[in-house]
Amino acid sequence: MTIMPSGGHTTVIQRILDRRAQRPPAPDEGTTATVGVMLRVLPPPRALLAFEDSLLKERIERRIPPDVFELEEATPTTEALQRLVAEFRPVVFTDSPELIRMVRSKAAARAPFIIYVAELDEGCEREAGLTAGADECVGRRAPDKEVDARIAAARRIAELDAVLRITLEENRKLAATDDLTHTASRRFFGKHFPREVERAARYQHALSVILCDIDHFKRINETLGHAGGDQILKQFGPRLLEALRPGGDWIARIGGEEFAIVLPETGYEGALVAARKLRKTISGTAFAVDKKAVRVSGSFGLCTLEAPPRDATRLAEQMLKVADLALYRSKHDGRNRVTAARLNGSHARHTDRSEPAFEQQPKLME
Repeated sequence: MTIMPSGGHTTVIQRILDRRAQRPPAPDEGTTATVGVMLRVLPPPRALLAFEDSLLKERIERRIPPDVFELEEATPTTEALQRLVAEFRPVVFTDSPELIRMVRSKAAARAPFIIYVAELDEGCEREAGLTAGADECVGRRAPDKEVDARIAAARRIAELDAVLRITLEENRKLAATDDLTHTASRRFFGKHFPREVERAARYQHALSVILCDIDHFKRINETLGHAGGDQILKQFGPRLLEALRPGGDWIARIGGEEFAIVLPETGYEGALVAARKLRKTISGTAFAVDKKAVRVSGSFGLCTLEAPPRDATRLAEQMLKVADLALYRSKHDGRNRVTAARLNGSHARHTDRSEPAFEQQPKLME
């Protein structure tokens, strides 16, 4: 985020927000309305007062109401620097050019907005503060209205920086995570599964992917309603996660009732064991829908890439195609089962390894 020393851009933004708050928001002003709500509910930003001159500190402190900044005090330079390194404060008020230089010399993910209070109301004093790295300068004998304006500008910049960071983090989570099932999103899968394949090829590691489809999900929605179907989905993702290795395997929801399970560094036999465990995890215990027990099963298609060639192209696409064909075979042969396949280089050798469904469909036992 680029911070303008004068605070001009922030002032313009705040004027727009204030003007729009005076009338009902139009349909295309949803973003502005959201920002306005966030600004209103955020707690006061934290600010550090680090002054060598106690009178200057008292004057600035008197001009800051408790609902504008949450104030802390520290003596420059060592104590103030230690506090800023230990925990970020978005705004710093100081009369110490040395502290400013030391703060700016530290490599940090976030930089505080620094207001330098000059001892003398002279251009050279202000220049010294700006040269040290201050964002704003105000003279010792500046009128109260000017001091208040500088404080308000610092508050706006700290608030808008916080809103931007919160928004970016929330957008990152929404892009990466499926909100209903708390698994990875389809977008995340589309971006990161090819990277898993590239990594497997680079280090010559096996890689397996399992496609899973909830059996008769359309019938579930028709019988229980879409709300009931959503309750199944909310439980389905976490139940799959419970059956996998933590920290390595991962799951993405790639369709309405379809999931992809990625098993890095897992060969055919290990992936087949995992797929069987997943099938039993789903069908072995009923799901709760409005306090009623509902039996649900899933069909699974497994593809394992063994000894991947380093120069092969479109391996990720090939793996998904083979896994999808295996999933189709499971559904065609009666559902609630596992069908597995190996992919060696660019050639797939299908192996029918269906898992009997002892719990619900004993007729499928082989």
